[in-house]
Amino acid sequence: QVQLVESGGGLVQPGGSLRLSCEASRRIIFNIYAMAWYRQAPGKQRELVAAINNSGLTNYADSAKGRFTISRDNAKNTVYLQMNSLKPEDTAVYYCNLGIVMGTPIVPGAYWGQGTQVTVSS
Repeated sequence: QVQLVESGGGLVQPGGSLRLSCEASRRIIFNIYAMAWYRQAPGKQRELVAAINNSGLTNYADSAKGRFTISRDNAKNTVYLQMNSLKPEDTAVYYCNLGIVMGTPIVPGAYWGQGTQVTVSS
């Protein structure tokens, strides 16, 4: 069974930065999978934030472009989300997702992490 463990969330002031990490269990061949970060704010649907395929090709939601960067370290079975210039509207639970299908639209994969809370507030 695939396990995804997120970390790095927390409380940050507007304009601040956070780096989220998602480590996948060692039982999988991590480098063949495309990965993504989604988020869900209270009362809203889960939405795609950023995606990266196994070749490093990335895709961002308009709200994330220019502020967030997705990256991966296949040697560590880990995908990252660097978030800069955070805004209160970025407040949400952020989820890691494994096995997405890159396309239009991007189709979520079958495996999700437990989520990590990001709160942007002064």
